[in-house]
Amino acid sequence: MASTPRGRVAVIGAGPAGMATALSVHQAGHEVVLLERYPRARAAGNILNLWPPPIKALGLMGVDTDDLGSPCHTEFRNTAGRRRVSVELPDDIVRDYGGGFIGLLRPALYERLLAALPPGVLQVDRAVERLEQDETGVRLHMAGGDVHECDVVVGADGIDSLVRRTLWGEAPKREHNLHIFGGFTLAEDIDAPRNQCVLTHSRTVQGAWTSIRHQGRDGYQWWVLSAHDAREEFTGDLHAAATALAREFPSPLPQLIAATDPASVQRWLLRDRKPLKQWSKGRATLAGDAAHPTSPYAAYGAGMATEDGYFIGRRLAGVDLRDHAAVRTALQAYEDPRKPHTARQSQQAFVLGKVFHHAPKPLQVVRDLILDHTPLLQKAVGESSPGEIIKQITEIDTAERAFRTALGRTDG
Repeated sequence: MASTPRGRVAVIGAGPAGMATALSVHQAGHEVVLLERYPRARAAGNILNLWPPPIKALGLMGVDTDDLGSPCHTEFRNTAGRRRVSVELPDDIVRDYGGGFIGLLRPALYERLLAALPPGVLQVDRAVERLEQDETGVRLHMAGGDVHECDVVVGADGIDSLVRRTLWGEAPKREHNLHIFGGFTLAEDIDAPRNQCVLTHSRTVQGAWTSIRHQGRDGYQWWVLSAHDAREEFTGDLHAAATALAREFPSPLPQLIAATDPASVQRWLLRDRKPLKQWSKGRATLAGDAAHPTSPYAAYGAGMATEDGYFIGRRLAGVDLRDHAAVRTALQAYEDPRKPHTARQSQQAFVLGKVFHHAPKPLQVVRDLILDHTPLLQKAVGESSPGEIIKQITEIDTAERAFRTALGRTDG
């Protein structure tokens, strides 16, 4: 079959979405450059969970996922230990992808992605100040005064995305009025179960912990999450604040926080943006937090970003990027299946934050009785989440078959 002309793709932002996009586009046979405004690609956070679909996508893009994280099974509990949710996945998925999810540290994912990038793809200290496009191509005006020309641009530049603003204008962030303290420890004398993730809710606080693997070492990550007015500045000690919030929770959460070096504790506010009805316009599209910023309550932000990058490259395989109509069709085919999935995860995270942390005091008792004695939360989280995971794995399988066909491959 005739080969497709080699197109030019620029990806803005070297986070998980950007690096995954660059890898997948490179595999599709196009020229790709990954533009990062900072001196290096750096992880903006410490703790991380990855579900099976992004793990599958990473492997298909050539990223080494061996011993990347600790296999975990997830449960929701109340502070008395009553189980409210058990997230059950089919045995073959648990076997193939190292558990219901894997617990790891965010820098480890960056290290694996960076190691997989072909030489010359990543360009650091390359800030884009504005972009313009027409049917013939895209022009990126760089901070240094030069102009980078390409056929397609992917905005993987985070919640404050320049590309998103350029395409769709300004939009307010949605404050969740919640904040989270998260940390990790690799101490060897911790007496806690392995291969578990336990999310416990008191009347007003979520406390959680999960086992992790980091560079061949076992450890634990943890977080505590509570209401906080986003308009108020937090000036306290992070470790002390986390310790205070965890006092009402059962072992091992307080012990894990006590064993954590204060330097390994971070805090961040929870915020997102309401889902966009359209991501792509002309020769430009969005990925990751630029498209669907999601609260950590979903534990799926980096995973969905990785999936986005995978699907962009697969959709651009076999496409003549000089053809404006063909590019528009390919980008629309990328975003159409992604929007319902990502919007569902984002909205569920927002709603769960409201239910667990902003319910009026008289309703908290009623809420907890319902969650303790009905299958409501099991159906909303324990059954729907596995369904979404299985669906995404199926989507990846379908995309991979089409990708191989587009490239004229018969292997695999």
